[in-house]
Amino acid sequence: MNKLTCFKAYDIRGRMPDELNEAIAWRIGRATAEYLKPKMMVVGGDIRLSTPELKTALTEGLRAGGAEVVDIGLCGTEEVYFATSHLKADGGIMVTASHNPKDYNGMKLVREESKPISGDTGLREIQRLAEEVFVTPFETSPENTLASYQKVSNLDAYVEHILGYIKPEDLKPLTLVVNAGNGAAGHVIDAIEERFAAMKVPVKFVKIHHEPDGNFPHGIPNPLLHDCRQATIDAVLEHKADMGIAWDGDFDRCFLFDEKGQFIEGYYIVGLLGEAFLSHYPGAKIIHDPRLTWNTIDQITAAGGVPVLCKTGHAFIKERMREEDAVYGGEMSAHHYFRDFAYCDSGMIPWLLVAELMSHKNKSLSELVAERIALFPSSGEINSTLENPQEAIDRILAIYEKDAVEVDHTDGISLDMGQWRFNLRLSNTEPVIRLNVESRGDVALMEAKTAELLGLIRE
Repeated sequence: MNKLTCFKAYDIRGRMPDELNEAIAWRIGRATAEYLKPKMMVVGGDIRLSTPELKTALTEGLRAGGAEVVDIGLCGTEEVYFATSHLKADGGIMVTASHNPKDYNGMKLVREESKPISGDTGLREIQRLAEEVFVTPFETSPENTLASYQKVSNLDAYVEHILGYIKPEDLKPLTLVVNAGNGAAGHVIDAIEERFAAMKVPVKFVKIHHEPDGNFPHGIPNPLLHDCRQATIDAVLEHKADMGIAWDGDFDRCFLFDEKGQFIEGYYIVGLLGEAFLSHYPGAKIIHDPRLTWNTIDQITAAGGVPVLCKTGHAFIKERMREEDAVYGGEMSAHHYFRDFAYCDSGMIPWLLVAELMSHKNKSLSELVAERIALFPSSGEINSTLENPQEAIDRILAIYEKDAVEVDHTDGISLDMGQWRFNLRLSNTEPVIRLNVESRGDVALMEAKTAELLGLIRE
């Protein structure tokens, strides 16, 4: 059996060329066409050196299966999400490996209305077809000529849409450091800068690592890693900027730094954006993940909204947002989802909303989050690699469950201990256990309990 190891729980990812290559990309395209039976598909790609060849092969596979292909060129993942909905296509595929090492590549797939295709919503069937049916790549039967192909720029419509989340004329004079990490975000910033200049919006961009470069001369763009943050911090301090913004390679996540160069945990941005949306949509539902919750629940409730808990992961959050008709959903991992963006995640809308909030409230970013961090200090996510992570979870549960006010199993285990709480969950892809701890206004307690739990986990 021809097993393809590049198929993961939510997307396709693999090392080039042994796990993913042009032949496999063609088979994935052909299998997707067979599964979705689409009339039209959108494709786009990031800046990786292997992306053009993979995208060409993928496109030929789709066309061999009768799908007309609209290629939107170099872009971020959310531009494929947007184009799929905006152009009323039957699906979209983004060729990207986001923040994986540079010898990797991959694909993210959506169907009509930009609904995610993951393990239990079609990806397994596409894998089966690619493994068992379309095993000979680049094979087109004589009666099956390739469907049409066209290159289209969707950038203007996309920028128009994301700027619709704010009133640009409300923005006060701001200096923003923007770090694309040599990924795909640069061209969008350039387009926004052009719009702002035409509208005389007093925002100045300081661009670092701006040019797209698949060699990643400054390292893989993943601002979750401490090593990847220093350039943004240095630029914020040097230019006395009001905020720093850094993206991963396909810019579906954005990470924010305050005017002092301090990295702001994604957890506190969820509450901030929830509050921003509730000023426009009173009483709306806001989706959040279970890892850290107290600040989000407190901030959303105080703003008159309804916080809704959901399992971590983009497929779960998007599905729950549709069910609840939630206006916004946020994960502490810096994924932010928007109802009017086809319930998809965007790395551009969040910083625009925060810049507008800073302007409306006349406060710096550090002032906007300082009170929240003091009310609910948190550990951030701490990973431990273990031989038997499930055994560690069972052991921790046995120790703490009897004293817990509440135990929740939405995603791993979440235990409310009264003045502090923690969440412990397994990684989907590796033998890793992830810990998050928070307290009610007591930093020392949070730090002590974090150390206590880590000691027990790593015994």
